[in-house]
Parts: sequence; C-alpha cells; structure tokens
Amino acid sequence: MALIKSISGIRGTIGGRPGDNLSPLDIVKFTAAYGSRILEINKGRKIVIGRDGRISGEMVSHLVVSTLRGLGLDVVDLGLSTTPTVELAVTGEKAAGGIIITASHNPQEWNALKLLNNAGEFISAEEGAVILQKAAKEDFVFAPVDKLGSYTVNESWLQKHIDLVVQHPLVDVPSIQKKNYKIVVDTINSTGSLFIPPLLKALGVEEVILLNEEITGKFAHNPEPLPENLVGLSATVVKSKADLGIAVDPDVDRLCFVCEDGSMFGEEYTLVAVADYVLGKKPGNTVSNMSSTKALKEITLQHGGAYYPSAVGEVNVVNAMKAVDAVIGGEGNGGIIVPDLHYGRDALIGIGLFLSALSHHKNGIRSFRSRYPDYFISKNKIELQRGVDVPAIFDRIKKKYKNHPVNTEDGLKIEFDNDWVHLRTSNTEPIIRIYAESNFETTANNIALRLMQDIKEFIAP
Repeated sequence: MALIKSISGIRGTIGGRPGDNLSPLDIVKFTAAYGSRILEINKGRKIVIGRDGRISGEMVSHLVVSTLRGLGLDVVDLGLSTTPTVELAVTGEKAAGGIIITASHNPQEWNALKLLNNAGEFISAEEGAVILQKAAKEDFVFAPVDKLGSYTVNESWLQKHIDLVVQHPLVDVPSIQKKNYKIVVDTINSTGSLFIPPLLKALGVEEVILLNEEITGKFAHNPEPLPENLVGLSATVVKSKADLGIAVDPDVDRLCFVCEDGSMFGEEYTLVAVADYVLGKKPGNTVSNMSSTKALKEITLQHGGAYYPSAVGEVNVVNAMKAVDAVIGGEGNGGIIVPDLHYGRDALIGIGLFLSALSHHKNGIRSFRSRYPDYFISKNKIELQRGVDVPAIFDRIKKKYKNHPVNTEDGLKIEFDNDWVHLRTSNTEPIIRIYAESNFETTANNIALRLMQDIKEFIAP
C-alpha cells in the first residue's frame, strides 16, 4: 500500500512487494543503512530498541535486532515500550542511537522504524538523507562471525521513566493525591496499558478503569486519539462517574483528555493547559508547530514570554525549541515536550503536569477547560494517489490566494484576518492534511471545505 520515508522515520504497511511496502527486505535494508551510519559517526556501538504493541512488532523487532548484530552493533532491547521511554533510555544507557518500532497513530497494518541519534532525539533531515542514500546503494558491510554484536534485554526503563516523571520539580504528587481522582484510560491495545496504570498509581491515583487494555495490536478503534474515535471512553467516563478520561496513542507520545461530562477537553488544549501551568512556575518561551492552535501564543504572551511557530514534525519543533531556549513546547496533536526532562513528545510527563495543574483548580476538568479560549480547528485530509504533483497544486493555490498572507515554510499556511488554514503533505501517510482554525466551528469548517474543493479541482486532469 505505501512506503513513506520522512523525518518521522521509515513507515509503511506490512506485506506486499519490497520497495512498495514495509517488507522484511526493506526493514533489513533501512536498519543496515542506519547501523552503518552509526558506525561511521563513531559515537559508540550500543543501540537501544523498543516497540509498541502492534501485531507485526515482534517480527520487525527480530529483523532489526539481527541486522544490527550482523553489523557488529550491541543491542539493548527494552521490549514492549513507548517512544519517549526509548528516547530516555538512549541517553541513560549512553548509547550511540536508538530505533523505535512503531507507526504511532497509524492503523494496525502499518509499522515503522523511528530513528534516534545519541541524544535520544529524532535524526536530522540531513542525517536521514545520508541513510536513505546508503540504503538505496546498499552501502553497508556486515561483520565477520567473530565480531557479531551482543544482545541484552533491559526491562528496567518502565520504572525509571515513571520515577523521572514523579520526581520532576513541577509534578505535584501530594496535590494530585488529595483529589482522589477516578480516571478512565483508553490504552488502545498497546503499551500504554503497561505504563499508564503504574504511573497513575505513583502519582497517587488509586481508582483507574482501563479500556482496551489487552496488548494484542488489534486496535479496538482507529488508534488516532481524535473525538470520533473516543466515543467509548467518553461514555465510560460518564457511566462510571469518573473525574476524567485519558487517551494515548499506541506508542504513548500523544495525549488527550475527556471531561467528566464526556465532552472533549480538546487535544489542542493539552499543550495549552500544560504550558499555562509550566509558564506560571517557570516563565520563558514556547514553540508549537504551525498546525497548532493560536491559543498557545496568547497564553505565552500573557506570561511575558515569546511564542515561535515551527514546521510540523517533532524534530522541527525540537530544533526551534533549542534555538529559542523554550521552556515548554510540542504539537497540537497532544504532543508535550518538556526539555528539562528530554526533547521528545512524552505522554507520561504530560499526564504528570496536567494532573498537577488540574489539582490546583478548585472544580472539575470541564470548569478547568473553560479557563482557555474556545477556538475550533477543523482537521481534514485528502488521500493521495500515486503521481499527484502536490507542489504544483500548492503553487496554484498560492496564486489564487495571493492577496492573503501566505507562509510556505511547511506546505502552505494562509491567513484570513483572525483565521488560518494550513495545507501540507503528511510525514506519516499518503495524504494532504487540511487544518483550519477560527473562533467559530462553522467558519473553520467552511474554510477547510473551500480549500479541499480547490485541491480536488487542481488534482483533476
């Protein structure tokens, strides 16, 4: 179906022909190219790996391990883990890099190799280009039999990650504990079910109801934590009279909340609420990608800081955060990046900080949400067929709206007075994403629909 190479890693559907999908041959080739590049950089020979709960995860993991060992690299396997846990473990283990085997929010037929550098961060676009070139040329040499790499299993990082969250200076465990929260968690049949319950217990939450807790990789619903996929979570929160609901994606780097009445807190506002709390304790600058709500900018200015937008993609957000020394950042998809913990989206520290902020609020989470603006983002997508010339389409749209401010740093972002629309190809799926924000839901939807009609018109021969 698809094989996508981007700053978000090597991602594709399992099965099919090599080169068109994420086949075993592709997994070996791209892993070998990455491992060879690690050896060239010469920062060490240790590689940390971990995987989410996908059906194909074990198979892909075996291929990755064998390929790395075949190059003479030593593998530390965290087993079933999360993306942020592997990121932390790379630096904790003083490794030369890491590979996370996960397709994040994509459906169960997908998997991916997320590639990390020795700082536990996604590799740069430049490094990615080198690795893709090595893969294309099959520019790698395997080690002789007496130089094969070692393999060890390390399951200690689950607890280490939780300890780091609980010990963070802005995570207020006593305040959370006093609230006696009852929380429903949808772990979408993946590794969140291993990590979120013990985290909540460590934070002082004794009553936790788990949904979709069995790690089968057969996701009970579309795994992207969007409102239309969280109907069951909302219903359970209301039925069980819980204080709130929590949803994560399969690799636990995205996070959103459900209010006690079953309404969505809004994944865009996960970052806004956490940033408001952090900035109240530690003033400074913030960063989010340009598909995220303008509410973060407003909150940042209220706290006396400066807000900076970045291109979409975790590595782009991280680079911008480093450049402006941001104290908090992330993405409007519920991705929280807390730099004094690590430069990666992390639902675990997001939960710790969000519950700390909520515990300092007198009333419930619905009342807490009312502290923030009620902007609406219409999130849409158009599937792409092979051969579609997206740059040409965007160029025609840019000309059509030449009388409006247009940003071309990442696709096209067009401003309409106080509203905006952002068009870009996805790093993770063969689609164009169309996001529009306005004070009014109808206006946001109408802006998005207008641009979708433009795209379809320009795609037509």
